[in-house]
Parts: sequence; C-alpha cells; structure tokens
Amino acid sequence: MLQGWPLLSLLVWLPIAGGLGVLATGRDNAEGARWIALAIAGVVLLLSFGLWMGFEAGFAGMQFVERTRWIDAFGIDYYLGVDGISMPLIILTAFSTVLVVVAAWEVVRYKPAQYLAAFLIMEGIMIGVFAALDAILFYVFFEAMLIPMFLIIGIWGGPNRIYATLKFFLYTFLGSVIMLVALIYLRTQAGSFAILDLYGLNLPLGVQTMVFLAFLAAFAVKVPMFPVHTWLPDAHVEAPTGGSVILAAITLKIGGYGFLRFSLPIAPEASMALDWLIIGLSLIAVVYVGLVAMVQDDLKKLIAYSSIAHMGFVTFAFFLIFRIIAGSGSEDAALLALEGGMIQMISHGFISAAMFLSVGVLYDRMHTRQIADYGGVANRMPIFAGFFVLFAMANAGLPGTSGFVGEFMIILAGFQAGFWYAAIAALTLILGAAYSLWMIKRVVYGEVSNEAVDALVDINRRELALMLSLAAIVLALGVYPAPLIAVMEPSLSKLLEIVLLTL
Repeated sequence: MLQGWPLLSLLVWLPIAGGLGVLATGRDNAEGARWIALAIAGVVLLLSFGLWMGFEAGFAGMQFVERTRWIDAFGIDYYLGVDGISMPLIILTAFSTVLVVVAAWEVVRYKPAQYLAAFLIMEGIMIGVFAALDAILFYVFFEAMLIPMFLIIGIWGGPNRIYATLKFFLYTFLGSVIMLVALIYLRTQAGSFAILDLYGLNLPLGVQTMVFLAFLAAFAVKVPMFPVHTWLPDAHVEAPTGGSVILAAITLKIGGYGFLRFSLPIAPEASMALDWLIIGLSLIAVVYVGLVAMVQDDLKKLIAYSSIAHMGFVTFAFFLIFRIIAGSGSEDAALLALEGGMIQMISHGFISAAMFLSVGVLYDRMHTRQIADYGGVANRMPIFAGFFVLFAMANAGLPGTSGFVGEFMIILAGFQAGFWYAAIAALTLILGAAYSLWMIKRVVYGEVSNEAVDALVDINRRELALMLSLAAIVLALGVYPAPLIAVMEPSLSKLLEIVLLTL
C-alpha cells in the first residue's frame, strides 16, 4: 500500500529542509528550535516505520524505488530504493536522531538551534547514503556527511576539537576520493552508474583487485578498521555527546554497509582473493584493540575502542563467507555469518548509543570522563546505575541482550570455516567482559574517590525516557530477533547468490 509513496525522498529531504528551517528560525528562540527539531525528527521516525510496515519481508529486490534522470550529460540518476540490508539501518538512523535531539534538550546551551540543525541535516544525508542506488548519488551523500560532523565536532567539541576534526576529515576524505576514481572506471565498463548494473560486470581479477582496494580505502576508514582506526578515539573524546552517538551508532555502519553493497558483489573474486587481509585485520581489531580498551582511563576512549573491536567482528563475518564455502561448502553457514554481521551492526548501533548517552549523563553532572574520578555512583544514582550495567553487559555480549545474538551467530558460523577462526573471534567475548566489568567496578561499584560523587542526582524523566527506550530495544532484539532476521534474510541470501555465482 505504501510502495507508491515517495517515502524515501521524504526521509532524505524532510530532515534536511527541517534543519535549514531550524537554522533560519531558531537563532533567537532556542526553546522553539528544540520543539521544531523534535517534531521533525519524530515525523521522520514515524515515516521510517512506514518503511517497515510497507516492506515485503519475503521479497529480496529493491522496494520503494524512485528513479528520475538527474544529470543527463553523465547518465546520473536520482535513484533511491531499499532492501532488507538498508531498511533497518534507515530506521536506526531515524531513531538515533530522536535520541540526540532529546539528549541535547537541557544540555546544549551554546547555539542550540545550529547544533540541532546540523544533526537534522546529517540525518537526511545518512538516510540518503543507505537509500542511494546510483553510485554518484551515493558518493555525494557519502562525502556530504563530513560537513555537518566536521562542524559538530569543531564547534561543540572539547579542547582538542580542531586536531580531532582535521584528523577525522582528512582520513575519511582521502579514502573517498580513491573510491570516486573506481566508480568512474566502473561506469565506463557498465555504461551506467546504477549500483545494481555494476553487479553484472565480469572484470578480470587484476581489475577487480584495484577496484576492491579503492573501496577498501573508503570503507575501512569509516568502519574503522585497524590500522586506520586512530581517528575514532580522538573524534569521540572531543565530540559532544550527540556527535559520539551518531558516530558510533550510524557513521561506522556505513563502512560495513559499503562492503555489502559494493565490495562483495562488484569485486567478488578480489574479495575472495584478499579475504585473508580483511579477516586478519578484523581479528587484530577484535583482540589487540580489545586489549587497548582495557587500559584506557577515559570512559569515552574505552567505549570508542570497544566499538572498533565490535565492528572488527562485523567485517570478519562478512569476509568469513569465503572460508566457510572453501571449508565446509555450507551456504547456510555463510548466510548465517552475513546475518550475524548485520545483526551485530544494528545491535551495536543501539548499544553504543546507549553507552555514549550514559557517559553524557555522567559528564553533564561531573564534567569529567576520567574513570578514576568516579566510584560508588550506584549509591547516589541507583536507577542510572542499573541501566549503565545493563548496557555495559550488553556491550560485552550478555545472553538475553542484542549484543549476544550477532556474536553468537558469527562464532557459530566460524566453526564451519575452521576451529581457530571461531576461537580467536570468541576472544571478543572474554575481552569485552573484562573491560566492561572493570569499568563497571571502577565507576559504579568502586569506592568513592571524589567528593563530587556524593552530590550526584539520579536521572530525570527526560533521561529516563532515553534509557528505557534503548533498554527495551536491546532486550527485545536479544530475546526475539526473528522479525529483524526475516526482513534481512532474503536480501542477504540474494547477495550471497550474486557473490557465489560469479566465482
């Protein structure tokens, strides 16, 4: 019923137009800007639910398709559509933006209208990334994301925000330029910029390798993969709470999405030939970066490094499919790995948002992120402490939470590739539990080391609403992930078929 509606265009352009409206009307009316921003973000979230309600779960192709010629001279189309891979990520984006707007309500006092406008504009751009089916349109949205995030960190960030912003911009921009060269080359071979048309190319292995490396340059930085991950902890530490939420919940997922949408189906032979590289770098991220997280003394840095480790689990799953096929030949196990990677991305989006919002709650009261400055928080903030422990344990993969489902599926699939793949990947459960429990002990249940802790006040109704919504989703996905799997499975199965067909 909803398939004929221009839902995707509304989802892309409504928040962008709304952000510009907030920017224009809210300079002298901060309270009005907050309400307008919340209304726009809420409408976008409702529209994203329309995607879910109108989505045909058993259909693997693109749905809600919109296509018209954009730049005739170069054959570039305004081409949008979603499948079971992109649709959940769009809903995650819309939900995360509502969280950011509500979280900033009483906290952001400096230029609140501009702050909220930047996030609304970024919301529309990120939805455009997930919905774009034209390679150049994808690239435009992919690059445009840098602008609002550059401003968010550069204006509302911490003392070293300029360094962090420039590092973030340079890392992500340089990789993207290399990807553009690959996209232009693929246009000369396919005669079209439509992403789905690029899947049918039968390129030689050498050419595929160059294309794959160009995509890797762009997507590895976004994930971020080891060793191009160093921009992320700096960006998280300096970013305001909302910036950290969007970085962790959405921006990192665009790297994983890019591997699924571009690297695997367009360069499958090169993906198989270089799977050792991605698997190796991913396992380094899982183990080494997990160990690095254990020695952090800054709450944001600890969570940032844990995000790198969790996203390493995702890229490991996506490229493990070739080892599974070569080892056991089980396409079901390969599909399980892809599904596990997708669920891990969605789950991490909610859990990382919850973790950074929790740190924001503490920072708003104490104005410090140093773990040593806390201790005994549960005595003064028992309700907050309960949520914080839940989210930290979900981050460690506690059964019954969403953090367990994806990791369990990936490890289970890993045994079909070989025992050691699964064993090394499973170390993330041990390391995750180690740094999460250490953090909980020092922050929530440790001895009071700062008199300011005695003055802490528990979460208010606004913060409680944020925590409850995230806790409900984390638990619901952990107990019953079947609806999400049902939406993703046909599209992932089709992707696997495309990849294996060309090998």
